[in-house]
Amino acid sequence: MSARLRRRTTTAVATGVAALLAVAGVSATAMAAPAAVSVPHGLTISDGTRHVIVGGKSIDFGTAVRDLAWNPSGTKAAFIDGHGNLVVSDPDGSHRVTAAANPGNQTWSHPTWQVAAADRTNGIPAKNNIIFSAKIHGSTVLESVKATSNHGRPTTISLNSDDPEAGALPKTNNTWPNAGGSYGTSVYENTHNGEVYIRDDYLRQQGGALAKGSEPALAPGGEEVVFVRSVGGHDHLFVDDLTAGTNAVKDITPHATTDYTEPTWSPNGKTIAFRTPRGTYTVTKTAHGFGSPVKASSHTGLPAYRR
Repeated sequence: MSARLRRRTTTAVATGVAALLAVAGVSATAMAAPAAVSVPHGLTISDGTRHVIVGGKSIDFGTAVRDLAWNPSGTKAAFIDGHGNLVVSDPDGSHRVTAAANPGNQTWSHPTWQVAAADRTNGIPAKNNIIFSAKIHGSTVLESVKATSNHGRPTTISLNSDDPEAGALPKTNNTWPNAGGSYGTSVYENTHNGEVYIRDDYLRQQGGALAKGSEPALAPGGEEVVFVRSVGGHDHLFVDDLTAGTNAVKDITPHATTDYTEPTWSPNGKTIAFRTPRGTYTVTKTAHGFGSPVKASSHTGLPAYRR
């Protein structure tokens, strides 16, 4: 059932106000009204601080926000907070719940939502999980926890090959997971061998390598994967059409003169937002492939789409 199987004011006044607020134990930025930021509809940007661009405004989440991701309905955000914990919140950062507490001496990163409806025919329950990368004692693995957990205990994801002749899949050095599609399929990268992998989490829970690259993102329909690959000294964006045959991997930014990284798909699967040193850009599908990159915001950070 997986896509792979289908394909194979003045400064003085401002300073004085900030000082008074500091004495009171409140930051000036926390008291300020959200600043307007020009971004396309639905696009959000997090940069590791407590402020996130949501709905064209800079929202104070009340804690550091790293690697923010949205559930498919856009009603909840998941991120790694300033203590390294996995946190779920409302879109404005309120009602924060620690889905899983970092036990210490671990580095967690890049959570992604895995949401799929139940399949009663095959006896498969609905999925509402958060998958993330965990670096534990030098080894990086993929872990999962229920999105509704409160101080839940993550479990390591099993990785089994769908091709017996290809041998076992690497169990460590796996990171940057991204889930999508109606079956809970996910993609991830292996930093040791530089491969992008796909995992079918429907009936068989198996997967395999797709292509050389990093930072993959699975399209909402589950039929395309965008990832990063270095070309001529710069990071380009490539798309792999999982429904096509051979030669399905295409460079959609062949004229890149800087690094294009951290891509993410829009909910309709037509636009890819990504990070550059000069801000956040998008590239959109046309009748003949993908168009040229367009600057979406001068704000630099991790892009993510919320419906």
